[in-house]
Amino acid sequence: MADIEDSAQPRRAHYEVRLVALLSLNFGILFFDRNALNFVMPFVKPDLGLTNTQVGLTASALSFAWALSALFVGAAADRGGRRKSFLIAATIAFSLCSFISGLATSFLILLGSRMLMGFAEGGVAPISQSITALAVSPARRGLAMGVMQNFGSNLLGSFAAPVLLVAFATAFGWHKTFYLAGIPGLISAFLLWRFIHEPATAAAPPLEARQSLRSRLSEILVHRNILLCVWIAILLVSYLVICWAFTPLFLTKVRGFAPGQMGWLMSSLGISATLGSFIVSGISDRIGRKPVIVFTCFLGIILPLGALFYHGSIWILAGIFFFGWALTGAFPLFMGTIPSETVSPRHMTTAMAIIMGSGEVVGGVISPAAAGWAADLVGLGAPLWIMMGLCAAAGVLALALNETAPACRKTRNDQGETAASALAADSGLNGKNHSAIAAANDPMPMATATNSSP
Repeated sequence: MADIEDSAQPRRAHYEVRLVALLSLNFGILFFDRNALNFVMPFVKPDLGLTNTQVGLTASALSFAWALSALFVGAAADRGGRRKSFLIAATIAFSLCSFISGLATSFLILLGSRMLMGFAEGGVAPISQSITALAVSPARRGLAMGVMQNFGSNLLGSFAAPVLLVAFATAFGWHKTFYLAGIPGLISAFLLWRFIHEPATAAAPPLEARQSLRSRLSEILVHRNILLCVWIAILLVSYLVICWAFTPLFLTKVRGFAPGQMGWLMSSLGISATLGSFIVSGISDRIGRKPVIVFTCFLGIILPLGALFYHGSIWILAGIFFFGWALTGAFPLFMGTIPSETVSPRHMTTAMAIIMGSGEVVGGVISPAAAGWAADLVGLGAPLWIMMGLCAAAGVLALALNETAPACRKTRNDQGETAASALAADSGLNGKNHSAIAAANDPMPMATATNSSP
């Protein structure tokens, strides 16, 4: 039996690596598709005659649809227990929506295609993270979920997308660019169908299958960790979106950097997030989720501080940006890992969807508008001050999280058992000592008293 278990370990480890690699690739393709419109907007806007308001509406519509989809598709995947099927269907859907974006000849068609893409994409992240949490060993869960969410999305969505899509749009036109973005998704859907398995615990019992969404939500939201993660997601997704929207403007309009210099500074964020997918999440497996989130939240303050006040070498400023953006390494922890270690596996996808959806609605729809209003009111530095406040608030909230990392919980349990054993041993020794002292001080032992009575 031991030999069979030993031979199974390499096979399981090999499957875990393959699973995380494919899910990370799929999520990277998703972000490649999602970001495509942002990078080719200089071509789309004059061609379709869009206003700045309409440009903003296309982004907001996608974010809002994403949030709704995350909740309802995630709940459906939990209820039906067929996460793999939902994931493949969503992947095919967002790829087809990319083709539809390429067919747009008016604002309304483009807006509709982006909303459809949001509905298609919203369920991918929570489903992928729940599959990872169920399939990967708890000792490697934080690392696996970090790589799944951050590695592919930054490598493809932040590095490859701007270079490939802009070059392709320049050579062949922006319409064909969306066809380029959609094809990899269809290939990824085939790879997911061929090489990953439905999680073994995915089959839902009949009682849970009959649960209403309201009942499921009530069971999930009683956990303090889930509520805290919702608020942390709202704060930090707001930080993320505000940074992408306003830091480039601040660097070029206020600080006077050339567009090329600004581009290199912003590219340091992508490098940081890619490396952070391994480093930050891996550290959390060893020292715990809570200290990593708290530290990276407060570390994120240095990015807007550096943009506002550092006037030295651009290389040092890039380093400040790099370390400040390590904050994004914590995103998989509060969006995926902590929820998966807090709620029942049957509610896992829904819990992640609540957290991601809340962050998407406020961070992707409301916060950029509020930051823009503040910038119009007092200047482009206002969004960066808002970013600092968001980081500090998230760090304070993270202090109230309950630790969920298996290694840390095991250590605490071992320490508790050791302390309890020592206390019990000490109590037993003290009991024997007390009995000996009592016997020595008793002038008439019980046996003597009994024998002398008439």
